[in-house]
Amino acid sequence: MQPMTELDAETLRDYYRTFARVEATDTSPIYTAWAEGVAADDEIIARLLALPRPKRQANLLFAAARHLGAGERSYADLRSWLLEHWTQTRDLMLARSTQTNEAGRCATLLPALSRIDGPLALIEVGASAGLCLYPDRYSYRYTITEAAGPATSACTAEPDPARTVRLDPSSGPSPVLIDCELSNASAPRGLPDVAWRAGIDLNPIDITDAREREWLRSLVWPEHDVRRERLIAAAALVAEDPPRLVRGDLLETIEAVLAEVPASTQPIVFHSAVLAYIGAEARAEFETLMRSREDVVWISNEGAQVLPDIGAQVEAGASGGHAADGRFVLAVDGEAIALTGPHGQSYEGLADREHA
Repeated sequence: MQPMTELDAETLRDYYRTFARVEATDTSPIYTAWAEGVAADDEIIARLLALPRPKRQANLLFAAARHLGAGERSYADLRSWLLEHWTQTRDLMLARSTQTNEAGRCATLLPALSRIDGPLALIEVGASAGLCLYPDRYSYRYTITEAAGPATSACTAEPDPARTVRLDPSSGPSPVLIDCELSNASAPRGLPDVAWRAGIDLNPIDITDAREREWLRSLVWPEHDVRRERLIAAAALVAEDPPRLVRGDLLETIEAVLAEVPASTQPIVFHSAVLAYIGAEARAEFETLMRSREDVVWISNEGAQVLPDIGAQVEAGASGGHAADGRFVLAVDGEAIALTGPHGQSYEGLADREHA
């Protein structure tokens, strides 16, 4: 193992400070305090640095600790628990990954999907358990607002019926109802016609396995009760008709899965909060591949820094009032069209890029 340097430690401390300030603030007081605590804790930082780089993530550390029984108390309590149970925590972090499967993101994908003529063939990269492969099986309630603003935990306020649009599957209201604030955009006209669906993941999660569902629940942040309830409902729905999930690296697997797409369907490749977990070179290679496939519609929903060419479009429009503020950038075929809440809680269309 390479010796740890002060530069390594400071980089990790800065990551945890940024996580607290940008991702957790205003949405999880517990994770904000925990991340700030880790950033200032030399001993925990040293233990994290002994792990492979992808395993040092705040979401993974905090989910593993809660999964193993650390509770949801102060950072001092977490620290004491981690020092006592570090071996078990480390082993779980090495065995698991942050495969948060947030069905709520379908609300921010739907405005793009609803504009594409079907029938559609959906391929999700980084599918986890595949809950986002079922945008046609969920109900949605869009609350029209003046501006979505920075990401918050969820749309938990009681919606104003005069300013809401509800969409249900043709079979009737779904047990999964997803709320989303919508600004500077028109509400989707309907749900997509999905004829075929498949997902790709390095470690697909079997949603019919109770232990796997429990890990997914641990990945939901402590205060996010609405998300937790939605996960339980979506998991039950999808378990009745599990998706085809292909184990493999996205670059090595995507072409083979695309070759399976039925004739007379429109292939859609999409992903949310996935590409940040692979290297910059692989991200660039994947982007090049997607741009080269004129037969495929590519929908990306990632952090503003993950795909620099797309993120730059938001920066270019920032003077007009748009800033990511911790939100994702939704893009279709490389064109940024909206800023979205990381858990699907908001959708703000970008001026001059929303097409009715």
